[in-house]
Amino acid sequence: MKIGIIAPTTIPARRANTLQIMKMTQAFVELGHDVRLAVPDVSRNQDVGERNWINIAHHYGLSQEFLIDWLPSRTKLRRYDYAWSAVRWARGWQAEIIYTRLPQAAALAANQGLGTILEIHDFPQGFFGPRLFKRFLHGKGALRLIVISKILKKDLRDEFGPQVKQPFTKIIPDGVDLIRYADLPDPIDSRGELIPKIQGTIDKYHTQFFPDRFTAGYTGHLYPGRGINVILAIAEQFPEMNFLIVGGEPKDVDDFRRTASERRLQNVTFTGFIANAELPMYQAACDVLLMPYQRIVAASSGGDIARYLSPMKLFEYLACGRAICSSDLPVLREVLSEDIAILLPPEDIESWVIALRELRDNPMRRNDLATKAQQAAGLYSWDSRVKKILEGINL
Repeated sequence: MKIGIIAPTTIPARRANTLQIMKMTQAFVELGHDVRLAVPDVSRNQDVGERNWINIAHHYGLSQEFLIDWLPSRTKLRRYDYAWSAVRWARGWQAEIIYTRLPQAAALAANQGLGTILEIHDFPQGFFGPRLFKRFLHGKGALRLIVISKILKKDLRDEFGPQVKQPFTKIIPDGVDLIRYADLPDPIDSRGELIPKIQGTIDKYHTQFFPDRFTAGYTGHLYPGRGINVILAIAEQFPEMNFLIVGGEPKDVDDFRRTASERRLQNVTFTGFIANAELPMYQAACDVLLMPYQRIVAASSGGDIARYLSPMKLFEYLACGRAICSSDLPVLREVLSEDIAILLPPEDIESWVIALRELRDNPMRRNDLATKAQQAAGLYSWDSRVKKILEGINL
């Protein structure tokens, strides 16, 4: 099929939604569809090198090239001009399906009778959000609604009525590139390979990272609610362990480095942003992967996403084949169980300390969790996600 994918925000960027849309575009291509991606062009001064495919592929961890068209977008118009241009763009090359996370584009395309799939990760917000969502639902071109959690589907149906039902609506969590997590080195070997990459960080900030030490890690943004303060509190209890924290915007990284230094935590290493192409090696360097989400979790926009989140790190952690310690939030239990992860109260530091100590001292338990996590990851490839999205759509 000819599929026009309309990105909700510009690339390259460090927002999770851009990573997700790039992974999804690659999966559509890998399954043999004729695909083009539209992206808002908000900066005429953007470095041309940033749009070079090699750089984009490294940034997002992509192996399959696809066409990208940058379309004009003025910030003051809040993507409405871009949505209009993108729908016209898709019609111009006769796309059979429009797939998007941009509600403005979905509403416009569906009401023009163009076959439209809308994916949403949060409840429609503000004054216009619910109105655009209703416009999509009532559009004659609306083909399918994709939501990432059962809780989100329930809330949408409670608010917007029986239109939000199967088979029109499908619950499909996020995914992972399974092939990129195949045959990773064991933690000690991975840490040995990692040392040259982080040596400058260790030297500059006077932290300690030893390849032979048990290592707990976290990857992702450092926004409020991600539990970085929980990790620092745990690290105080385990000076003999490495704590590897990968990712984050520069200001957030600097703030937490300062906090760790003030608390004399030499065993905590903040790497800053790491391109997705390199991320599996950093995750593989950990014996345990941490996901200490709090009960309120900030997105890049500042809104609370704790009720609906489906973090890509969750599926990466599973695929990596490492033991996982995660906050016990209802939405995370849609994927996790006690068989594949240790689930803990978000705010109870002592419970996290006890769990990490148990995993350090019990390699059989650790390996059992890791094996079952990796088996569970097989359900969540990006390719299988695309197949589920398109299942039953006949044009």
